[in-house]
Amino acid sequence: MSTSAPALGSALAAALDALAAVPTDLAAYRAPDDSNLLELNRLAARERQLADTHLALIAGEIARRSNRALGDSGLAQRNGFRTPEELVRSFSRSTARDASTAVRVGLLVQDAAAIPDVVTGELLIPTRPWLAEVACALQAGALGTAAAESIARGLGEPTDAVTPVALADAAAQLCTEAVVLDADRLFRRARELRDELDDAGIIDREQERRERRSLRFSRLPDGMGRLVWLLDPESSAIASELYDRATSPRRGGPRFVGACEIAQSIADDPRTTEQLASDVFLELIRQGADADGSRLLGTGAPTLHVLVTESSLRSLAGHGRIEGLADPISIESVERIACSALIVPIAFDEHGAVLALGRERRLFSRRQREALAARDGGCMFPGCERPPSWCEAHHIDPWKSGGRTDVAVGILLCRHHHLLLHNNHWQITRDASGFWLTAPSNIDPTETPQRLPSKSAALRDLLRTRAG
Repeated sequence: MSTSAPALGSALAAALDALAAVPTDLAAYRAPDDSNLLELNRLAARERQLADTHLALIAGEIARRSNRALGDSGLAQRNGFRTPEELVRSFSRSTARDASTAVRVGLLVQDAAAIPDVVTGELLIPTRPWLAEVACALQAGALGTAAAESIARGLGEPTDAVTPVALADAAAQLCTEAVVLDADRLFRRARELRDELDDAGIIDREQERRERRSLRFSRLPDGMGRLVWLLDPESSAIASELYDRATSPRRGGPRFVGACEIAQSIADDPRTTEQLASDVFLELIRQGADADGSRLLGTGAPTLHVLVTESSLRSLAGHGRIEGLADPISIESVERIACSALIVPIAFDEHGAVLALGRERRLFSRRQREALAARDGGCMFPGCERPPSWCEAHHIDPWKSGGRTDVAVGILLCRHHHLLLHNNHWQITRDASGFWLTAPSNIDPTETPQRLPSKSAALRDLLRTRAG
């Protein structure tokens, strides 16, 4: 039974009254202890999620009644607005981005549901039925609008190779995973599932991103200039590595520059990190590829780390990964890059562990770090997205206590989480199935170990291929 307009209005008015009764004086928010403050944060986020859902459902109906086919008789047009987004933005006093999101998510529900037309009674056939589970989860309050849009955008549209049924199954899986994933990570997870469903389509999506590359220069009124550079993933990886080399000593990360005194000179440079990066890139533009690397970025051309399974490289089927990036690249791109690159084989056992490459050194060697990067995919701390280039190799068995410099007992952590681990008494252990993280008792009184799955998409590809 549908909810009548007066009843819906009364329910929203009652909700507003209830929210208005919640205290907003600062003292009330200073009073809770840490655990209660975090619970308040959860409740407030839930409150916002439900409000966003109501706005999206309303915006979707406004958009349906403002369809271009209706011309000047459309709801938005009759009220003096060119688009439903402008109407929603004006009435909600929101940003253009928030209004557009509300309209898109509202239309997502309209397109996914088979509901009767209120005028004719005719059952409307959904145009995106694979999102039915997403629409239901949104309406039930189990999914937020940002999460719903992440799933829809990440999965994309059906093709000859990917059926609506397959997308529907993936959407249902993502609705379940959304319990522990924020909207950004949910989008990347949706992209991963799409790539798994449509391996052959990776080259098309790769080309589509490459076609979007652009560099725009504009002069500002005060005489400054602005560059807006949109890079495809491969180009981004090259620029990112140069940026890391230039700024790593300043950011407190691992030293990529060869000599310690050069790294220290960068750390002591009076320029801001952003100014330093700007000057370095300008110098590269001025001098080209033969810039004085010993002074600017260390020696050698930028290194692009591409990870691919041996079987994929042999058969030229499947795909590869650029280290630190979420999206796969086509096997054709892997083959092209391999023409002018050094191929370093790294062997994994059936559990995904790297075979030991060295045991006697205090510091992990370059090859050991490459193996750790291929296995871990970045900082292994839960929720951290720092790529391998921003990470340090941590001995889970302390060196001073007899621990070995061995890939099997090493793990990548960004500097922040490396310090957190040592200073706040977190512990990482390893068994045959992988690595486990245990929080200190003041964080988790039960001290229950938490599994640390690899963040390396390339390793997941390998283990999935072996399992198949």
